[in-house]
Amino acid sequence: MAENEKNDTPKEEVNIVREIVGTVIYMAFVILAVWLIITFVGQRTEVSGDSMNDTLEDRDNLWVDKLSYHINEPERFDIVVFPYQESSVYYIKRIIGMPGESVKIGEDGTIYINDEPLEENYGKETISPNMIGRAGIDVKLAEDEYFVMGDNRNDSKDSRTEEVGNIKREDLEGKAVFRIWPLSKFGKIE
Repeated sequence: MAENEKNDTPKEEVNIVREIVGTVIYMAFVILAVWLIITFVGQRTEVSGDSMNDTLEDRDNLWVDKLSYHINEPERFDIVVFPYQESSVYYIKRIIGMPGESVKIGEDGTIYINDEPLEENYGKETISPNMIGRAGIDVKLAEDEYFVMGDNRNDSKDSRTEEVGNIKREDLEGKAVFRIWPLSKFGKIE
């Protein structure tokens, strides 16, 4: 009987090693899958501030779709996420001006795209004269630039300021598409 016990020990060690190797491979696969999703598919982000009120509110948690902009081009009125001045801070704003267009805000607060008034359902408040910023004269967008604004037009640091300016296509991280928190507002962002 003692001889049988000696033969069982190497089998148990092989099984334990096999289990450890299998677990390590499984964990590596899970970590790789999570990294791929966060890098190329989407990520969670949290709204900080009131610049997108009434559409989004401070502390809303959003799902940002990073994949669709690898396939399709951004569209006017998309809510986009981009880094602020090459930092770890990200801004969430709405696309107003598209590549190649010219954007201007009149003294009465009307937004003009290529000298035509912009028809929109966002940013319902009249833009006050002190919030027109650099868009008081025509802002010409290059073929890879977007003009973005917060929906809360009188409380938003956006493309109207020199420090944010026009946003390059390569800087758009993705499109905010889904609110995941608070649960009372869970669902697609319109």
